[in-house]
Amino acid sequence: MPTFNPDRYKVHNDWFRHCGRSGLKLPAISLGCWHNFGDPGTDAAKHQTEEGIHDNARQMLVTAFDNGITHFDLANNYGPKAGAAETRVGRILASDFQGHRDELVISTKAGYWMWDGPYGDFGSRKYLLSSLDQSLRRLQLDYVDIFYHHRPDPNTPIEETMSALDTAVRSGKALYAGLSNYHGKQLEDALAACEKHGFYKPIINQPSYSMFNRWIESDLLDSISKTGTGVIAFCPLAQGLLTKKYLGGIPDDSRAKQEKGFLREDGVTPELVAKAQKLDVVAGRRGQTLAQLALLWTIRDPRVTSALIGASRPQQVLENVKVLESGPLTDDELAEIEAILA
Repeated sequence: MPTFNPDRYKVHNDWFRHCGRSGLKLPAISLGCWHNFGDPGTDAAKHQTEEGIHDNARQMLVTAFDNGITHFDLANNYGPKAGAAETRVGRILASDFQGHRDELVISTKAGYWMWDGPYGDFGSRKYLLSSLDQSLRRLQLDYVDIFYHHRPDPNTPIEETMSALDTAVRSGKALYAGLSNYHGKQLEDALAACEKHGFYKPIINQPSYSMFNRWIESDLLDSISKTGTGVIAFCPLAQGLLTKKYLGGIPDDSRAKQEKGFLREDGVTPELVAKAQKLDVVAGRRGQTLAQLALLWTIRDPRVTSALIGASRPQQVLENVKVLESGPLTDDELAEIEAILA
């Protein structure tokens, strides 16, 4: 079992932020346990051994916690295959984090396909509560800190979905409820249903948000301001487009070269690469990497509680935790970034 850094909480004053109007604080950077936590032989772990994958995942979690990242985010279907990431993280929590459970925020989700048949997808009580029980077994935990509904379900009444999240909290299997991929009106409708029926309200929404994907600015953030809900942004590095990886072309070992995945080769356009190259110049003047600049930009709005990073190795975690060291973005820098992104 590792001996963790005793100074891991001596971080920047703005590192831990309240999640909306709740009492829960999250670190400015949280670690997502999706890619690189799967099984050998899968698309995300080709040519890797089980021992190699597990040791790398363990080192990433240990490095994150050792440097002030207290929040690990999962979902029932993360892996691949589905469930593999929870199983792996559960093993690591049991072997390396004994005595530190109360210092961690562990979240998981349900809402996308998980198992065959009519009860393994979307937002019914049957699916959500069954999935939560399965997640707790894989994670080897009595409870998770946040249990999310992973996506809106157009065919299930919002009252039913919110009642399931309420049950999860009242049962003690989750401390807080959350939503993911909900737009502004969907968030407001969900919270209104909670208000009407006396359900525990979700305290956080997890949308995609980055310099290259700014939809929440014209939709969700206004609802966040009205409701006092926190935001944790996933894909703040635009699947790697906002890192140095694609500045000189598409590497053969990149996600964009894979047949499967969210970032396809045709998504790495000359226009986006040109913008990333200009943003890299701004980052260099600040003494930052492009990834650090992109993360800092994502959390510049106080309504955004945390940015959720993925990583393939511990060194990436160490790079990203330095995001606040160069100080906040100035008005001139923000204006220059806006001009580049326009």
